[in-house]
Amino acid sequence: MTRAVDHGTAKLMPDVDRKRAWLLTVDGAPQSYVDLDAPTHLEFEYARRLGHVLDTVAEPGRALDVLHLGGGALTLPRYLAATRPGSRQDVVEADSGLLDLVLEQLPVPEDAGITLHGADARTWLESAPADSADVLIADVFGGSRVPAHLTSVAYAGEAERVLRADGVYLANLADATPFAFLRSQLATFSTVFEELALIAEPGVLRGRRFGNAVLVASHRPLDTATLSRRTASDAFPARVEYGDTLRVFMGGAEPVRDEDAVPSPEPPDGAFSIG
Repeated sequence: MTRAVDHGTAKLMPDVDRKRAWLLTVDGAPQSYVDLDAPTHLEFEYARRLGHVLDTVAEPGRALDVLHLGGGALTLPRYLAATRPGSRQDVVEADSGLLDLVLEQLPVPEDAGITLHGADARTWLESAPADSADVLIADVFGGSRVPAHLTSVAYAGEAERVLRADGVYLANLADATPFAFLRSQLATFSTVFEELALIAEPGVLRGRRFGNAVLVASHRPLDTATLSRRTASDAFPARVEYGDTLRVFMGGAEPVRDEDAVPSPEPPDGAFSIG
């Protein structure tokens, strides 16, 4: 029998229902799910929403240059390697011990085009070449909170600098009513990108519970019609908010400066329970 493997607060646990599938938790919070036999399987709802965006940013199968801030168990890099062969992907993860654990237990094929970097996400981003990425995916959590230095206007400007003119920024965020953090992030990214969208379950957007929301930002119009159809057909349907509706949701929120930045809110007990 395959047993759980851990490193500090990170633990890989086998899924008894799938032969080569694993769940990664950090500080008890679920972070990633990987099925080595089915890399296109995205178990978590937020990962599927990110996957929907990745499927629509370019014609199917086209290789992309992608920068991942936050590694986890490399779920999305594996997904992109399978759905867009030939893509060049850089993954930045501050916890080198976590990377070692993941690679030892869940190895990545040598020809997957995935390069790993043990570094702080913002520090690495600030040294990355301009106009070098088609997509930037931020899925960075210190335990269960987005670090403060990845929430500011200066950080958003660095993301915009690294993306190509038609590039797309994606971020996995988490919040609950009154949405002070989520609204501040919309205001922050609106200072550097013209087009914004937010993908989340209706129950989260209505303030009924704490949950994930995917922020999408770019200079070019987003395919919100396709995204809306895809997210609405998921097992846990989501809404895509954009345009005037999103501006109303943002309200009078102010952009976040480095000196005022704070981490995302602490999830309430049981918010991301795995049972």
